[in-house]
Amino acid sequence: MSMIITAVAVLLILCLIFGAILGFAAVRFKVEGDPIADQINQLLPQTQCGQCGYPGCKPYAEAIAAGDKINKCPPGGEATIEALAELLGVDPEPLDAAEGEKPEMVAYIREDECIGCTKCIQACPVDAIVGAAKQMHTVIISECTGCDLCVEPCPVDCIDMLPIATNLQTWKWDMPLPASQLIATDKGHIL
Repeated sequence: MSMIITAVAVLLILCLIFGAILGFAAVRFKVEGDPIADQINQLLPQTQCGQCGYPGCKPYAEAIAAGDKINKCPPGGEATIEALAELLGVDPEPLDAAEGEKPEMVAYIREDECIGCTKCIQACPVDAIVGAAKQMHTVIISECTGCDLCVEPCPVDCIDMLPIATNLQTWKWDMPLPASQLIATDKGHIL
């Protein structure tokens, strides 16, 4: 019986020693996350589409915090660029010229050609595609970000990326230019 009590006492002492070591290591070697990267990540749309050149929004947020440009997120659009510029105290830039000024797109599945393989559903980062295995699939247009990730995995090539038609619900005013850009002077005369 005394042997069991001795074994329990030894284990208890070892647990206390190793617990103290782990507690010390947790405090001493604590890794703080970058708070600015976390704030940037909260402003990004979280579509994880990779259109910015990074595998997801968190790596792009970390790259922005390290000095990368803020204008590489097509799903976020101008609103995200302006919010990032305000957060970081920099001037907003137009969407990356490498992407060009392409219209907003939405995926469209030609349902009569769909074989129901579910590969597009698995590829969609925002769950904008609905359907079941061996059944036709369709896109929820209001949820689709136009990331184009569902097109490549489709084995029958029945997904098209179509521009969103401009109507009263999708039409937006262009932002007016700041007054400083509207008025130009030439030797004191307003042009």
